[in-house]
Amino acid sequence: MELQQLKRILEAALLAAAQPLSLPQLSALFVEPDVPTHEDLARALEQLGEECADRGVELKEVASGFRYQVRQDVNTWVARLWTERQTKYSRALLETLALIAYRQPITRGEIEQIRGVAVSTNIVKTLEEREWIRVVGYRDVPGKPELFGTTKSFLDYFELKSLDELPPLAEIRDVEEFDAQLTLGPAAPADAVDEDADAEEQAQARDDTADADPSAGNDDPDNPVTQAACAADSAAPEQTA
Repeated sequence: MELQQLKRILEAALLAAAQPLSLPQLSALFVEPDVPTHEDLARALEQLGEECADRGVELKEVASGFRYQVRQDVNTWVARLWTERQTKYSRALLETLALIAYRQPITRGEIEQIRGVAVSTNIVKTLEEREWIRVVGYRDVPGKPELFGTTKSFLDYFELKSLDELPPLAEIRDVEEFDAQLTLGPAAPADAVDEDADAEEQAQARDDTADADPSAGNDDPDNPVTQAACAADSAAPEQTA
């Protein structure tokens, strides 16, 4: 098959797919004698990516495969197509996610020990519903607590091909640069911890994605957990095409 025709087929498949497509999935589109080699697929994808240089979309490889997505510099305009209320995540949720990403596999008790506060059930529920975390095993201690790890969906969302691409904590400093898709709620004052403990559960019952853990307002840029939360937040991608 000619390279130009192969590129047209791959482009159409990637635009039509609702999720990233891996090389085996792309190869499965063809039947003998037209099955392209791995090298032909790689070359066609490389050229498709190069042809996006001056376009509003880019061809991106993530953990699950390849996808077209909107470039960051035009995302502000494209995002106006979606008028629903913007999802907001608390710092408590982001710190929990960051600890799972950087220290997996990890138990809920270990997360609580590091953060110094209880992990809300709704935080775990939200992360599991987003398919960002999953149970990967059980700690061999009394009670057999669940071990949590991240998923391919987590890597895809944050435009990572593997966990090795997570930014080192030493490089994370600016806690104010957050992506609009993961806007954090305001931190509660320290003296409001006891009063807001029950209010958090009520707020989460109304909105599973708006956890309000008041003890999570640690804005110290030198705190490793805060830095990890910022890493997850600032890595959030633009809208996919």
